[in-house]
Amino acid sequence: MKKQGGMPVARPAKCRRICAFPGIVDFQPLRQDTAKETVLMTLDEYETIRLIDAEGMSQEQCAESMQVARTTVQRIYESARRKLASLLVEGKNLRISGGDI
Repeated sequence: MKKQGGMPVARPAKCRRICAFPGIVDFQPLRQDTAKETVLMTLDEYETIRLIDAEGMSQEQCAESMQVARTTVQRIYESARRKLASLLVEGKNLRISGGDI
């Protein structure tokens, strides 16, 4: 890690390659009175879910497609899964937007 003026400077995030954007970016429970808050899922989190779960790719194949390290895909995928579990269990809204793409 480089230092600038005595302070460590974090490496900038590497952009991820996204092959498909979601057709629908907002989801909410049918009973709108139950939705407490909105969970924000980034486009790179969406892409890992799409490639690994919907397309059946391994984490290695997903990493190659997104042009990042497998450990990066693993971290993104775990974050996306926690968010999906949260909205399913707690009835939260979901919005897909943003990220390092």
